[in-house]
Amino acid sequence: MEVHNVDLTISAVAEKQYPNTQFPEIALVGRSNVGKSSLTNVLINRNKFARTSSQPGKTQTLNFYNIEDKLYFVDVPGYGYAKASKASREKWGRMIETYLTKREQLRGVITLVDGRHAPTADDVSMHNWLKYYNIPMLTVATKMDKISSGKWNKQESLIKKTLQLDADEPLILFSALTKTGKNEIWRWIEGRMKR
Repeated sequence: MEVHNVDLTISAVAEKQYPNTQFPEIALVGRSNVGKSSLTNVLINRNKFARTSSQPGKTQTLNFYNIEDKLYFVDVPGYGYAKASKASREKWGRMIETYLTKREQLRGVITLVDGRHAPTADDVSMHNWLKYYNIPMLTVATKMDKISSGKWNKQESLIKKTLQLDADEPLILFSALTKTGKNEIWRWIEGRMKR
């Protein structure tokens, strides 16, 4: 998709604040600091539209980005951030669960894992949870520019094995720096928009 117009419509903390449109929505989930904002910026051809932060746990709301009045990207608070209080984590957890299981406009979830390492226990839990609810998902391994390309196959195998991806479950290797994987991710999104 050619992206020219992008707007952060709302940062929502409750269902009643969600945009009242029928645009398809794609959620981005992953642990804190995995690169959700960087991925969003690459997909929408902006440098710093989605705020990136070196401080984990920064996103505490569901951020709805209107893309060309055709689609929303929904940036979901990162999980696995230990310094957030238990009460905060529970509150985010309920908000995220409500959105992912009840939102009719949701067409799929892009779940991000750090491509430099094996997926964490939280990554595995999120993958299994999305699978349990039968939510279409695309797994994206981020930060691949930090690994020599000769090790990509090994990392890809490690990620697939740790998450127990089925043969038909897509995994895309991505770098915000080199834009590797951008077109493949858009192809998946556009496929979901037609559902």
